[in-house]
Amino acid sequence: MKFTTSFICAITLFSSHVCAEKPLADASELYEGKEFKKAFANPKDDSALPRVLLIGDSISIGYTVPVRKRMVGKANIHRIPGNGQTAGYGVQKLDKWLGDKPWDVIHFNWGLWDLCYRHPESKNQGHRDKVNGEVSTTTDEYRAQLEKAVAILKKTNATLVWCATTPVPDKETGRIKGDELIYNKIAEEIMTKHGIMINKLHAHALKEIPEIYIKPGNVHFNAKGNEHLADQVAKSLLEAINKKKTKN
Repeated sequence: MKFTTSFICAITLFSSHVCAEKPLADASELYEGKEFKKAFANPKDDSALPRVLLIGDSISIGYTVPVRKRMVGKANIHRIPGNGQTAGYGVQKLDKWLGDKPWDVIHFNWGLWDLCYRHPESKNQGHRDKVNGEVSTTTDEYRAQLEKAVAILKKTNATLVWCATTPVPDKETGRIKGDELIYNKIAEEIMTKHGIMINKLHAHALKEIPEIYIKPGNVHFNAKGNEHLADQVAKSLLEAINKKKTKN
């Protein structure tokens, strides 16, 4: 009996939680369409300014352009060429994402994909299903993958900023409200241990929720929300840049 590559890969991901080429989530959940195109248009560096790299999922894609606007004349704001997905996926991709040029600041997050429940037979976007599905990354796996990611990132000598995972709203199909607090606590423990700055974006987002969600039950933010998040991200980046200058 023959199986297609995509079918085999989907089953493999469901059992092992990792599949870099064909993730169980469908393409629509990557949020890389034309409406997000500008986020991936990285700037031509001004050599007089620090280089900053944003690593994250579609939440970071949404705030990338507003952050760039706030950081004009202050930093070259780059982002990874896609969706950061899970922590395990990030560990696989970090060497490629980091490239061969130095970074002054790296602002990074994984979480919403990790705590998402998926099932191959679910008809929901990205096969999300918190009733019948399996969590993409268990808390133990999340802790282990974050430790691996931090080990890689620390080798860059950049000032690192961990970005807390944003809130999960009521009625989200594949995520349980409150799980982000559990995953954020794990991340905070790791970052504190390693002396890494923390951008408390979860708390900042709560100041304007639910008005800034794109729609009920969706973890993504509308234009107002992305601007709101960008305020906090830019503030954290400026703090990190100043810390880098002081250290040097």
